[in-house]
Amino acid sequence: MYSQITMDHFQNPRNVGVIENYDGMGVAGDPECGDYLKIYIKVHNDFIKDIKFQVHGCCGAIASSSMTTVLAKDKPVMAAYAISEKNIIESLGGLPPEKEHCSVLGSLALKKAIVDYARNRKDK
Repeated sequence: MYSQITMDHFQNPRNVGVIENYDGMGVAGDPECGDYLKIYIKVHNDFIKDIKFQVHGCCGAIASSSMTTVLAKDKPVMAAYAISEKNIIESLGGLPPEKEHCSVLGSLALKKAIVDYARNRKDK
């Protein structure tokens, strides 16, 4: 059974979309066999000022992706990097045990987007 918060983020996901001139982009999952997530971030003064996502997956994947963006938006980059699967699950009011793996997508894609941002910034 999903919590009210999870159902709200599933039915009304926040921050869906693409950032065209993103500073970092991270991908998690496998489009060939199931859940797949892309997260885009725009950073200003080391704060995540905009974050968007595209996801293909179940209720848990959509809600986890949405909550990941809510938790990261307007946070310092390093604080966002520290967002864990546990943080996502707790913020959703829990997930069924068989859906807890969905929170890994959000955490992993966010970390990859931040690493991509750091790499791009270093190259400039």
